[in-house]
Amino acid sequence: MDRTAQLIARPAEDTAVYDPAAPPGPPHLRAVHDGAVEVLESNWTGTSTVPSRRLYPHQWSWDSAFVAIGLRHVSPLRAQTELETLLAAQWGDGRVPHIVFNPSVPLDAYFPSPDFWRSSTAGRAAGAPRTVQTSGIVQPPVHALAAWLVHRADPGLSRARGFLARVYPQLAAWHRYLLHRRDHGGAGLVSVVHPWEQGMDNAPSWDAPLARVAPAPARSFRRADLDHGAAEDRPTDLDYGRYVRLATDYRDSGYADARGDFAVEDPSFNALLIASEHALARIARELGATATARHARAERLTAALVERLWDPAEGMFFCRDVHGSGGPVREHAVSGLVHGGGLIREHAVSGLVHGGGLIRERGVSGLVPLLLPDLPREVAAAVVRTLRGPHFGCGTTTRLVPSYDLLGEAFDPHRYWRGPAWFNTAWLLERGLRLHGHLADADALRRAALDTALTSDFAEYVDPYTGEACGATGFSWTAALTLDLLHQHTATDKGGDQG
Repeated sequence: MDRTAQLIARPAEDTAVYDPAAPPGPPHLRAVHDGAVEVLESNWTGTSTVPSRRLYPHQWSWDSAFVAIGLRHVSPLRAQTELETLLAAQWGDGRVPHIVFNPSVPLDAYFPSPDFWRSSTAGRAAGAPRTVQTSGIVQPPVHALAAWLVHRADPGLSRARGFLARVYPQLAAWHRYLLHRRDHGGAGLVSVVHPWEQGMDNAPSWDAPLARVAPAPARSFRRADLDHGAAEDRPTDLDYGRYVRLATDYRDSGYADARGDFAVEDPSFNALLIASEHALARIARELGATATARHARAERLTAALVERLWDPAEGMFFCRDVHGSGGPVREHAVSGLVHGGGLIREHAVSGLVHGGGLIRERGVSGLVPLLLPDLPREVAAAVVRTLRGPHFGCGTTTRLVPSYDLLGEAFDPHRYWRGPAWFNTAWLLERGLRLHGHLADADALRRAALDTALTSDFAEYVDPYTGEACGATGFSWTAALTLDLLHQHTATDKGGDQG
């Protein structure tokens, strides 16, 4: 164990609170259960779960939501604590930061580190907490859905602790922030202002909007991720320089949400917000309040999602670059030298990009809206056809759903979000398939995810064809969502668990 891992290790006196009993089933499924529990126990710090001991030694926002969803099956108390720890770092303006930093971890263990974000000073006007250091950007709002699922795992414990009563105002403020401060397109949908906010950091959908961003000089930062991950699996130096520039400019603005160089409406981010709005409605009803307005808002957002981001000809949703007010379609090409792993190669981006229009890159984000209960039937059916078709190969050519178009020019089966399969998107799509009645497809995806999780040692992501592990192993959301698939595989639950 390296020094960073030692510093964030669970205190020796802390005793495990897991119920290790696996659900009944074949021995290999019991092995999956035990392996997943071991990963989560290893990555627990005492108050939250790190995604990976070495590569990601802090608390990440949407990771913790997914972790709580899995933890609910073996320790509902720990699942509640996971969300409570994250929400304790919420800013005064309502945003939930994408990283909550562990002060015991050396600054050079992860970049961008707390001294880059300077949350307590640069974020003062936005209400950043003074006693804990965080990043200033956000991640997808899975949290209300997670809170509802965690409550349902043990309602008695939840009510005794006042769990929902305490987190509901925080979750409502989080949604208000997104809906009121991030509607840069003016049509009701939320815009992300950095690729890291959407969670699929290096997706080809970002290439064209990122091309407007002048990269930060390479000498101005040092990438800690390459100390723990293969350069060929990670974002390039050129892309990373643009990420740093966007984050620097946002920080230097005091984290004000005026429209900057990058503003994109993403289908997955907005679909998760809608799913969480439905979950907030259920939480409100559990607390004795009215839920009508929240369900109505979720329905309006679903309609806006279809109107703004759906392409019936392609059978999927696309990101929308909200910059500009429209205009002629133009050919957009960018080239530059990309450094990675000691190699220099030519990096080119080309495609039809409409000012204020859709970015026609087929990414898994464009399939995630399948998890929405109010998606029009014809839209859901088309998404399923696309999921099964040659661009994603679900159930035919791939073991798990790739993060990017198998036939796309930018496809790479190993590079971060440019082709590899991820377990959180598999979980979301399995849920969507089951919700819309495609039970055989859901069962097949579930089996593939369970098998691949075990054989890849609960990898961060995998080659979509072979299941070969990429990135970190012993990855927390992989373990957590594997537990959820293992425990919940017989439940359709279109009303309760769906949020």
